[in-house]
Formats: sequence, structure tokens, C-alpha cells
Amino acid sequence: MTKTPILDRVAGPADLKTLSDTELAQLADELRIDVIDAVSKTGGHLGSSLGVVELTVGIHAVFDTPRDKVIWDVGHQCYPHKILTGRRDRMGTLRQKDGISGFTKRSESDYDPFGAAHSSTSISAALGFTVARDMGMPTGDAVAVIGDGSISAGMAYEALNNAGHEGRRLFVILNDNEMSIAPPTGAMSTYLSNLTRHSPLAPLQAIAEGMEQALPKPMRDGARRAREMVTGVESKGTFFEELGFDYIGPIDGHDVPQVLSVLRAARARATGPVLIHACTIKGKGYAPAEGSADKYHGVSRFDVATGTQNKGKKSNAPSYTSVFGSTLADLAAKDPSIVAITAAMPSGTGVDKMAELFPARVFDVGIAEQHGVTFAAAMAASGLKPFCAIYSTFLQRGYDQVVHDVALQGLPVRFAIDRAGLVGADGATHAGSFDISFLATLPGMVVMAASDEAELMHMVTTAAAHDSGPIAFRYPRGNGRGVEMPDHGEVLEIGKGRMIQSGTDVALLSLGTHLDECERAAAILEAEGVSVSIADARFAKPLDMPMIRDLAANHAVMVTVEQGAMGGFGAMVLQEMAGEGLLDKGLKVRTMYLPDRFIDQAGPDEMYADAGLNADGIVATVRSALGLTTSNVVDMAAGA
Repeated sequence: MTKTPILDRVAGPADLKTLSDTELAQLADELRIDVIDAVSKTGGHLGSSLGVVELTVGIHAVFDTPRDKVIWDVGHQCYPHKILTGRRDRMGTLRQKDGISGFTKRSESDYDPFGAAHSSTSISAALGFTVARDMGMPTGDAVAVIGDGSISAGMAYEALNNAGHEGRRLFVILNDNEMSIAPPTGAMSTYLSNLTRHSPLAPLQAIAEGMEQALPKPMRDGARRAREMVTGVESKGTFFEELGFDYIGPIDGHDVPQVLSVLRAARARATGPVLIHACTIKGKGYAPAEGSADKYHGVSRFDVATGTQNKGKKSNAPSYTSVFGSTLADLAAKDPSIVAITAAMPSGTGVDKMAELFPARVFDVGIAEQHGVTFAAAMAASGLKPFCAIYSTFLQRGYDQVVHDVALQGLPVRFAIDRAGLVGADGATHAGSFDISFLATLPGMVVMAASDEAELMHMVTTAAAHDSGPIAFRYPRGNGRGVEMPDHGEVLEIGKGRMIQSGTDVALLSLGTHLDECERAAAILEAEGVSVSIADARFAKPLDMPMIRDLAANHAVMVTVEQGAMGGFGAMVLQEMAGEGLLDKGLKVRTMYLPDRFIDQAGPDEMYADAGLNADGIVATVRSALGLTTSNVVDMAAGA
């Protein structure tokens, strides 16, 4: 007998309209089983998806999707949504090459009206769809589902403010599970936690009065006067109501009858913006997830019965993230002026290692990269040594602050940029493709890229010692190369690369961890009789021009290799060489970088092969530059 008899009858959301409320509650139980089973085979974002099962059933049962637009903030909780919207048979390809995305994706389904993988965009998108509806476009209501972690970001507040001002009918469901990737940070999280202590659907006026009455009288009077000064009236509502939203909640987001009744009432009666506050549990219904510290936010394949994850063959080499974290903690032990800032990713960036030892010097600002960068800039202006640890793609969200608040003022903020290059299953949304390009153009910015884990240790140490302006170092996700680790990091000379091997025909100038691909390519070429030099640039800015001049003078071909988009390291090299006339004497220069397109999820090696950015691609580039054909390559190899 099937474990999912009702789910087996659901080909799409329209089928939910034929089910009774009792059957919808059973459907939620079956959907949870299906999500667990699917993710156990592929890995992915399990805890967040389990937390929205009942909400997903309720939304698709009540609203008219895809005419009504459901926007899942971040999108990592969309697995139940994908199963109910015709993609159940493809869940086995989740996050795999040529498979379905782990996030919402417009090109994948009409039920994914807006793609997402970064946080706090849903309310802005919902308002955009709402305005389009009101201007006659063929779209219905818009529903944004946003977590309590995501709503801590400034963009969410900007959207709430604008939506309240517009006064148009739209729906925001605040999925309050009190746990984003790390424990949520900030006053809003505390505020929501206080609200949830009251019974579901408790009158907000009673809540407000109860909280105020709990204060000592002088503070109580002061709070009332302050509120009246801001609003002009004696307010009894919530923050959301002051912005112009009708507020409903808190409700139990796992109680299907309650979810259905609230959604139906809201859809039937709303004339303006509505915020529904649903309390949920991340990992709900799967004991290993509920009991885990991170609620199984992101998991590898696992055994359903035990929850034991299969993380594949264990590498003897440390991860780049752990090397950064350990080195930073060691440096912080010797220098009390070192501080660390992260945006809701303490374990993901490795600063949790420093936090264990020096909690007063590590600051998790929540999902607020813009604030985090400026916060770090002021620390640097005060004489501290801030390390701002943010993933490459998340740093994009704070770029204006990097330019205006850090670089323009020449402040020595140290940017630790994790997840550089192509990252695998998370796909294009998380690929660190652009940081070289957008950082190396900034005056006074030093940009480094580690070729292995020992080099990363040196670069963290170099950043700590560099106090004359901003400095950044990038490194990929995953494990290092297994090189011998020094006892401590060394301070590198700024703008000084290193030679790995010397040859006479071709120079490979590498930036970052594709140095190993250059070494593999060199071995293939040398077997064909081509003599190869390999240089590790270390710095995208400033460039080691003495080394580049030497390579240009003594080789027929030079190839730059980087794990970044066009306009980055290779472009900087070409521009400097052109300015010095190094391209005027017959030297053939080729630049290898990520192609001018987004690359869908696959294994990192598969993604780099797709990009033509691996040893085979390097060999093909060199052969082409040398004018070698398949036949004369064979002849050269035979002669060698």
C-alpha cells in the first residue's frame, strides 16, 4: 500500500480544491514524508522545507496559483511547493546536473513567478506583481512568504514601508520559525518571540497593553509618550499595523484547519496589505532535524531512519573555511584589536571559531550585509582591525558600502570572501563569479586569491598586518589541496607573486585555486614537448609587474587563468601590459575566465568543464595559441 494515497492523486494545485479539510491535513502529513524521502536521496535544504509544509498546502488550496503569484523568500523552502506543482517526478534530480533547482526558478515552472536564492526580496516582488495587476496585467493576488531571519534585512523594511504607503491588496506571510541558518539576530526577532508567547489569534490590543503594563511606571509612561510622539495618536497596534498592514496572528503554522481558516478569511476580506504571522518549527515532523542545532538547514544524502548523513569520502585536507576560521582565531588571540563581522553566517564563514574564544569581539549583524560593511568601516576608522567575512555573492548586496564607506575613505577593512568561484549544487545564484571584477576596480583596494590552504593562512595573516587601506582575499568552498601547513602564517609582500616552475615556451599565470588545473595542463603539454612556466599571481591588485614583464620577455605565449568573470584578473593584466607596450613585440596573450553566461547547478568539476575552465580547456587554449593541430601534437609527442 502506498504511503501517500492522497498525494498520489495530486497532479497540481487544482486538485487540492477537490479535497476536504480533513484530506488536506492528511495531504500535509504525506507531503512531509515525500519531502524527507526526496531530500534523503539528493541532499538539500530540508529543515526549512519541512517547516512550511502546512503553509504550502494552505496557500495552494486557498489561492488560485499560478494566476495568483506565490513568492518564496530565498526559495530554499520551496520543495513542498515543487512537489505540489507538477515536479514530484523530478525531485530525484534536485540540485543535480540538468535537474531542477534547489530554489525557485522562473524558467522551470509557471508556478515559480519570481526566482530567488538570496533573502529579503519577496515583499518587493509581491508589490511589483500587485501594481502590475492593478494596471491591468493578467495576474491575480501576490503572496510573499518570508522568514523571520529574512525580514531582518533592510530591503524587507523598505518594501513593507512602500507597500503600506501604496495601500494595495497583497499578502505577506511571516514564517516565524525563530531560526534562520543561525539563531536570528536583532530586536525584531525578540519582538516576534514576545508576540508568540501569547495564545494564537490573541487580540493585539491586549498584547500591547500587557507588554506596556509589565514595564515600571516611569518607563511605561515614557514608552506611551514616545509612541504618541511618533504616531500622533495613542497607538495600540503592532509595528506592521503602523506601516499600514492589517495584522493577523500569531497563528499556528502547523495547524492545517487554522491555516486554512485564516487564509480563506484574509483572501475574502482583504482590501489592502495584510501580514499573517505564522509560527512554525524548522525541521517539523522529522526528529533528527528538530533535534539538530541547525535544524538540518542544508544536508547531504542521509538515511531516513537514523538521520545519519552520507557526506562522501572524507578528505584529509582541511576546508578553506576552517583554515580561515582557525587562522583568524589564532591571530585574534595575539591581537585584541581584531574583530569579526558576519551577516547571519557565523559557521558558514568560519568566524564561529573566534566566537567560541572571544565572543565579545565577533558580531553577527543578521541578514544585513550593507549594515555589516559600514559597521566594519566605522570600526576600522576607530582603530580596530575588522574582518568582514561574507560569501562572495552576499557581498554583492553591500557593494555600495564597499565603495562609498570603505574604499573612498581608504579604511582598512579586511574582506574574507568565501565561496569564490563555482560552488556546485546551489548553482548560479551562489556562484562567486564577480568579486574580482567589482573589487579590483576600486582605488586603493588590495585583492588576493589563495591557491591552496597554506596560501590562505598567509593571506589572512597579511590582511591582519595591512593597515593602510582595504584588503580582500578570496577562497572557494570545499577542501584544500592537502599541502603541508605551516605552523603560522607569514606576511606576504603586497603585490608579489611566486614562480611555481620555469619553462621557455608558454607561461601560465594563475590566480586562485585553479593553480592545480594549470599544473595538470602543464604536465599534458610537457608530454607533448611544450616547455611551460607556471606562476601563482597571488594578487589581482596590485599586480606583480616585474614577474609579468619577465614572463612576457621569455615566452611565446602567456595565458591567464582565474575563477571569475570577464573584466577581472585577465583584463587587469592585459591593460597593464598594453600600457607598458608588452603586447607590441609578438607575444600571444590569452585570458581564461568564466564565460559570459550563468552556469546551472552541477558538481563543481562539471561546472568548470562546462565553462571550458579546466586542464583540458587550458591545454586547448595553449595549443590554439601555438598553432598546434591534432596531427602535429602527436608528432611532437612522438619526437619528445
